[in-house]
Amino acid sequence: MTELVNTKAEKYADDVTTADNDLLKAVCDQTLQHHPLSHMLSGHVQGRFLSIISSLLQPLRILEIGTFTGYSALCLAEGLQENGVLHTIDIRDEGAAAYFERSAHKEKIVFHLGDANAIIPALKESWDIVFIDADKTGYIKYYDLILPAVKKNGLIIVDNVLFHGEVLEETVTGKNAKAIQAFNEHVKKDERVEQVLLTVRDGLLLLRKV
Repeated sequence: MTELVNTKAEKYADDVTTADNDLLKAVCDQTLQHHPLSHMLSGHVQGRFLSIISSLLQPLRILEIGTFTGYSALCLAEGLQENGVLHTIDIRDEGAAAYFERSAHKEKIVFHLGDANAIIPALKESWDIVFIDADKTGYIKYYDLILPAVKKNGLIIVDNVLFHGEVLEETVTGKNAKAIQAFNEHVKKDERVEQVLLTVRDGLLLLRKV
């Protein structure tokens, strides 16, 4: 596994980034201490980035594909308009709903348990922000499914697009790394969006629908 960012730089970024509130700290602490897949947590710096982006755009509708323990949804919900709603979907229940209930934004967050491919079309919404952080082999399908419903100038944010540095290898191996490589190439060729890849954490791809 490639070290993507200097560990001292990561720690410094964490130190100078605005601190999480008590609820977000609780989500982080509980996930890191008790969840076997705690590395999937978005983390402090990425979380503040999501919050700031959402606050700048002041979205009416947000879609999140991949809830996990709820940290990123709570961050994104901070920027919602007064009558805004965030829909978050996961195939597994990792206990996020209990954290949502403790949030000041609990009335704006709707958790869906099940297959995103079936749930998304049934929502019949148009999206200001979409955050994709789910099974890597499903990224292209999720992207193609949601893009028509993203508003003009809407934002799609995709996590893990460097996939632990595996996409940087001369020969990409492994099912998930190959899927991420294919996704990155897929959106690169898509003239419906413009994109920039940020080397934050495990790679964030920002796409604006033109």
